[in-house]
Amino acid sequence: MIVSRRWLEALLGRSLQGQDVADRLARQVAPVDGVVAIHQDLREVLVARVLEVRQHPNADRLSLCLVDAGGSAPLEVVCGAPNVQAGKSYPFAPVGATLPGGLKLERRKIRGVESNGMLCSAKELGLGVDQAGILELDTKAAPGTPFLEAIPVGDEQIVIDVSANRPDLLCHKGVAREVAVSLGATVKLPEIPG
Repeated sequence: MIVSRRWLEALLGRSLQGQDVADRLARQVAPVDGVVAIHQDLREVLVARVLEVRQHPNADRLSLCLVDAGGSAPLEVVCGAPNVQAGKSYPFAPVGATLPGGLKLERRKIRGVESNGMLCSAKELGLGVDQAGILELDTKAAPGTPFLEAIPVGDEQIVIDVSANRPDLLCHKGVAREVAVSLGATVKLPEIPG
């Protein structure tokens, strides 16, 4: 059974560490095969706000964007996405960041203009298959905020080796009950409307 640390946090109403949960389960409930970090390869990605969008002087399908990524000065970034707009926030990979798939960003000239990073699509972040445009963020996070803090996609998966006599551990609710017992906490089930 694979359980989400974030889901357990929601059911228990408290912050948890994946390895601590795994250790508690292994001591009291069932063997744990491991803890797997999810989307930690996005830790270098930031939230950025596009301040200005201009047409690239040497390319019809590219834009020059002035981007606030939380640094001391705005950065000029070349962008090929048709949906980029001034005033909106997007995920931004600065120079030196490594994206999922191993792409390491470098400062480089694109059609004669230097680009200082990349505004990212869901596909480039490993969050989906849509690459028709960059991923617009519905967040009030300040520019420069780490993407994983602003958009909660980071998680840990706890892999439990459930035996045949413990079917109660085949759902998050059952695992949350066991963790709650070890912590002296209570499970808070979400209300279902209707």
